[in-house]
Amino acid sequence: MGVSHISNRSEQSRKWSRRGLLGVLGGVPAAVALTGCSGSAGASEGATEPGTSPKAAVSRKPAISVTPADGARKADFSRPVEVTVTDGTLASVKVTGNDGSTLAGSLNAAKTRWTSSGNPYSGTKYTVSATAEGASARTSTFTTRSPGETFVGYFTPEADSTSGVGMPVSINFTHAVKDRAAVQKAITVTAEPAVEVVGHWFGDTRLDFRPQTYWASGTKITLSLRLKDVEGTDGVYGVQHKDVTFHIGRSQISTVDLATKEMVVERDGERLATYPVSGGDAQHTTWSGIMVISERFKQTRMESSTVGLGDEYDIPDVPHAQRLTTSGTFVHGNYWASTAVFGHENTSHGCVGLHDAKGADDTSVAGFKFYDSSMLGDVVVRNSGEKTVDPANGLNGWNLSWTQWKAGSAV
Repeated sequence: MGVSHISNRSEQSRKWSRRGLLGVLGGVPAAVALTGCSGSAGASEGATEPGTSPKAAVSRKPAISVTPADGARKADFSRPVEVTVTDGTLASVKVTGNDGSTLAGSLNAAKTRWTSSGNPYSGTKYTVSATAEGASARTSTFTTRSPGETFVGYFTPEADSTSGVGMPVSINFTHAVKDRAAVQKAITVTAEPAVEVVGHWFGDTRLDFRPQTYWASGTKITLSLRLKDVEGTDGVYGVQHKDVTFHIGRSQISTVDLATKEMVVERDGERLATYPVSGGDAQHTTWSGIMVISERFKQTRMESSTVGLGDEYDIPDVPHAQRLTTSGTFVHGNYWASTAVFGHENTSHGCVGLHDAKGADDTSVAGFKFYDSSMLGDVVVRNSGEKTVDPANGLNGWNLSWTQWKAGSAV
């Protein structure tokens, strides 16, 4: 009985203790009160919006990076410029050179990477301005290194000139080209009216372009050189970036027959003139084949030692000389031979001679008349069974068939 009394008092004491605690806490259930008092730091770190995770709730600003790096002074010019962004998407990219040029480019599907469509130029300072969606723009600058050794291509005919229908576009490079395909791809020749134009390599320093047949009279030809920073051979880069135009004039084709010893000149398909000539003798035969006038001189010196013929002749004032081959074949005036020679004998050292007068001022002689009617690029054809001129000897690629010509292309 005594034990029972002590137990009842303990139970009552526990009830009063709970009532006292509830009174102190203002009647709020203990579990709720403890949660509410977990502290401000705990509430900030642990509280999230319904349906979100703590990781997704973290907000990061877009970060833009540029390659080449900002401030680079000797950046590689053989690779494209690249702009990337993390934690965002790109809104705009502009790359401008200090020469006024701009680099075009494109975004990937996710709009997180922009890549220039071409490489930057060498020796140029670039400014890159890039903006990410919802963020301010980032500006970066870099300067590309200059190339070490360089090469250029010297072209024929001259810019804005008018030539005959046989004139090829011929380019001679100042350095041997190892990567012919890369160089040829950087050069285009187009014609108006349009016609297929193909390049052909004569060795590693010369590239000529021509159509299948002679150019049409009145054709406009455009040569586009995009050689800047093209690596022609190891460590040697091109420097030219330009467009030049040429024009084709009337069609004049002269046919030399050394059996009859005359030359027939046709202009636009009609006979213009017939001249008596003298060609190479039996020891110095004149080349056969299609030859193109590549140089013209009212007067010039001709010396046999320059063409491997010793001291056989040295004439300081050969009149009306027009070059047909690099090796020294000309069609020219001749004042030192008797007029009876022309049309009757072949007495030259390989050139085609016409009667002329000393001083090159007599307008009545054949030498003057033919010279006066001619222009660079006119065609002179020698028909015979003798040896045909090498296509690389002068601007004489017309001696190759179209199949042979195309086989010499590197692209």
